Amino acid sequence: MKFASFVHDGKRRSGVVADDRVHPFEHPVDLLDLIVEGEESLHAAGTRAVLGSLRLPLADVGLLPPLQPPTVRDYMTFESHVEGVARGYGDTVPEEWYAAPAFYFTNPYAMIGAHDDVPVPPGCGRFDFELEVAAVIGKAGRDLTPEQARDHIIGYTILNDWSARDLQGREIRVKLGPAKGKDTATTLGPWLVTADELEPHRTADGFLNLDLTVAVNGETVGQDRLANMAWTFEEMAAYASRGTWVRPGDVLGSGTCGNGGCLAELWGRGGVLEPPPLVAGDTVTMTVEGIGTISNTVVEGVAPVPLPPARRRQ
Repeated sequence: MKFASFVHDGKRRSGVVADDRVHPFEHPVDLLDLIVEGEESLHAAGTRAVLGSLRLPLADVGLLPPLQPPTVRDYMTFESHVEGVARGYGDTVPEEWYAAPAFYFTNPYAMIGAHDDVPVPPGCGRFDFELEVAAVIGKAGRDLTPEQARDHIIGYTILNDWSARDLQGREIRVKLGPAKGKDTATTLGPWLVTADELEPHRTADGFLNLDLTVAVNGETVGQDRLANMAWTFEEMAAYASRGTWVRPGDVLGSGTCGNGGCLAELWGRGGVLEPPPLVAGDTVTMTVEGIGTISNTVVEGVAPVPLPPARRRQ
């Protein structure tokens, strides 16, 4: 099933997407609450919604992020992406990258919907996108094995990790980034596709073999396969749970795919800012096989509130 959150007639609703229509749940309920109740409750609510009489054309609703996640971990699991970006800094893929699926925590309050406008972050001159797929945790667990983690993933969605590359570059030099480089917006959507729907795409070694495409203003700039990840989502979930809890609604981003999954990789490989950084008016469209399409237009942001430099130690 495909589960969506949306606004209709000024009211926030959730429901099931089928055949270009959305079937609202019979009683208003937040999708995350159903995920917390468990996979059985989620599917039962979905079945009742599909059998119900109320059906809304997708064109008549405003899609929201499918859920408001309590945490968002974003990984770097595509070696070609890491290699291309590193080249822009005159570097190579560090040996430490191969040891474990590294991630950072990003802002759970910055989620935007599949067709929302995205503002340029304050002070950013090199705005970029990142084409990713995200797994959503369906039940709590800790110190999981990858085999156990399979049952803890309830579904998948598309993730666009909008990135202020110039801000990110400065933050990385302080050894604490990224922070404001990734803080303004993250697209989740268009809906949550339950894990069972994508099982036909699973390879013998456990990867989901989905086609990934990103276009800017209608021109394709990147295309890859999700199966080119260096770790499976189950291995990522197991690592996330090492020594701590993962809980329902937690989001695990795959990291940016290779072959033009973001502009920074292309800049690193080519040595020039080509294609150019995103500016107001640009529209970024991402399509993932088996999940759907998201499309966001960049708009002007606000100027940064000025702050003084550090007070140097005397």
